[in-house]
Amino acid sequence: MRGERPLYWVGSSLEDLRTFPGAVIDVMGYALHLAQQGGKHPDAKPLKGFPGASMVEIIADHDRDTWRAVYTLKYKDAIYVLHAFQKKSKQGIKTPKRHINMIHRRQKLAQEHHEQTHQKK
Repeated sequence: MRGERPLYWVGSSLEDLRTFPGAVIDVMGYALHLAQQGGKHPDAKPLKGFPGASMVEIIADHDRDTWRAVYTLKYKDAIYVLHAFQKKSKQGIKTPKRHINMIHRRQKLAQEHHEQTHQKK
């Protein structure tokens, strides 16, 4: 069994997650813990619009609101949490474009961090 992968928070993702209701934080925290150990929470699924299944979103409903956290499994030796937000749109299930753009920007930051921290040449 391999060890637990470290978890990195990109941008304001940790601060944003900390503003969620306690029950949602519990779900997100457990889902991220499972991801670190190579598992997958039932509320985690591939985020549409990204190739393969390397971008994952955790969806938690609480008190008639929906909360999401997005992390990447692109790296075998680390988990990067890219974004955490409350989905406020009441129409459709699609993730709003501004959130997708944020995820793309933070994925680039995660890539830079990973290259500096984990890849030895």
